[in-house]
Amino acid sequence: MSDLRAIPAKLNDGTIIARPRGRAAGIAWAALTVSIFSGWFVITRFSVTRELRIWDITALRFGIGALLLAPVLIRNRARLPRAAWRMGFVFAVLWGVPFVLLVALGLSLTSAAQAASIAPTLMPLFAGLFAWAFLGEAQGRWRWSGYAAILAGLSLLLLAGAAAGGPPSAAGIGALAAAAAMWAIYTLLFRRSGLAPIESAALICFWSAVLFLPVYGLGGLSRLDHAGAGEIMLQAVYQGVLMSGVAIFTFNRAVSLLGSSAATAIIALIPAIASLLAIPILGEHPTPTEGAAIAVIVAGVLLAARRPGPPEPSDERRENR
Repeated sequence: MSDLRAIPAKLNDGTIIARPRGRAAGIAWAALTVSIFSGWFVITRFSVTRELRIWDITALRFGIGALLLAPVLIRNRARLPRAAWRMGFVFAVLWGVPFVLLVALGLSLTSAAQAASIAPTLMPLFAGLFAWAFLGEAQGRWRWSGYAAILAGLSLLLLAGAAAGGPPSAAGIGALAAAAAMWAIYTLLFRRSGLAPIESAALICFWSAVLFLPVYGLGGLSRLDHAGAGEIMLQAVYQGVLMSGVAIFTFNRAVSLLGSSAATAIIALIPAIASLLAIPILGEHPTPTEGAAIAVIVAGVLLAARRPGPPEPSDERRENR
């Protein structure tokens, strides 16, 4: 019975409703994901403005992640058919090296605050839109209202940043928007893949390492010898362990328990957490306008993450026949 309480239920339109125990666990997994991702923007920005480059950070992220998660693939090789490996390759394209490089491009052309605001905030909008347009999943008026509030808060954040330091780079915003769209597509595909969260994380790291590490090594892209041991260790732990192992698993777990719409909506809290982390680490203090924008985003997240309403009585009657 305890296992059954953790299994999400489905409405007739395919919308997932997590049972109380599973919903609480899903929110906890999503909160952990938000904490790790919020720090990622700050930690990544910290190093790419010093000795390391995004190539080094990408190599550490997926190289260490592949090593740590290799036992998962070895242990589960009997239950991973070729289709699972092919799906893992698709996942790596959507949420592996290309995603990291797009976010890095956005970071280099905008700022840490703008990057942390754009990609995580647009992702739930894309996920909801794609689920509605291609999968026929009804979002409901509360979720649409939440998406609208998230978009309004993002727009306000960008306007505040433009007033403070000039208009943001169109190419930077485009790169971050593309990364958000890829993240959203991955989220929808993972929910239907049948893979366990840890298997998906292991396959993403495996394929990313196979595709990127030869280019990194043979292309002379490494600057590890220019950085101090402390900086390398910081990035190795955060990128290789927390981002490639822990964050991918916790996000996948949240999607499994909450469904893509609710889980991705909670991810839109990243700008708020990242802004708080940037105060002690980077010395960046949000303006009153930015604070108001973050509050609007939080309100939108609460609306978009609301539990879907129960089926209509007519639907219940049809189901009981």
